[in-house]
Amino acid sequence: MAIVTIPDENRKIEDPDEVTAYLASIGIDYEQWEPAHPVAEDAPEEEILEAYGVEIQKLKGEGGYVTADVIDINPETPNLDMLLNKFNVEHWHNEDEVRFVIDGRGLFHINPEEGPVVSIEVRAGDLLRVPRGTHHWFDLCAESRIRAIRLFQDPSGWTPHYTDSGVSRGYEPVCLGPAYIPPHEVSR
Repeated sequence: MAIVTIPDENRKIEDPDEVTAYLASIGIDYEQWEPAHPVAEDAPEEEILEAYGVEIQKLKGEGGYVTADVIDINPETPNLDMLLNKFNVEHWHNEDEVRFVIDGRGLFHINPEEGPVVSIEVRAGDLLRVPRGTHHWFDLCAESRIRAIRLFQDPSGWTPHYTDSGVSRGYEPVCLGPAYIPPHEVSR
C-alpha cells in the first residue's frame, strides 16, 4: 500500500481510502491490485506481462496505451546513477506515466499546479498513473530495487521535459515504510 507524505505540512497518509482520495484530489490515479499474481523473482519480462495480461489489456482499453514493458532496476544495474539522474529532477511528459510495481519500492514526488509537493512511496501491488503534463520526479528507496510494468501511449516511450525549476533539490528521497525484504526472504 502506498504511503503519501506532504513534507511541507508534516503530514503522512497511510489509510488506503484516504491515500486514494487524496491522490485523486491532485489528479493522480492510484489503485492497488490484490492479490498480486505470483511470479518468480527472476521471471523474464514475457512471463510477467503474461501473468498480468488481463489487467494490462484493461488499462490499455481505458487509457489508450499501446505497449507495455517491464523495468527492472537493482543495485547491480549498469550505470544506475546515470539512469536515476534522468528521473530524479523535476520533469513532465507528453503522455501519462503508468507504473504497476511488482517488487521493491520507489518514491514519486508530485508538484501539483496548486498545493504543496507530495511524495508517494510505492511498493508491490501499487498502480500509479501520473497524467501527462504533471510535474514530478522519481527516486529509488535505499535498497535501490524496483521492478514495475510500464504502459505507454506512444510505442517509442516518453521523453522527460525538464522544468529547470530546482524544486526537486529541496526534497530528500526518503522512504518511510518498512525496509524492503526480498520475497524469497519473507518466508524465513
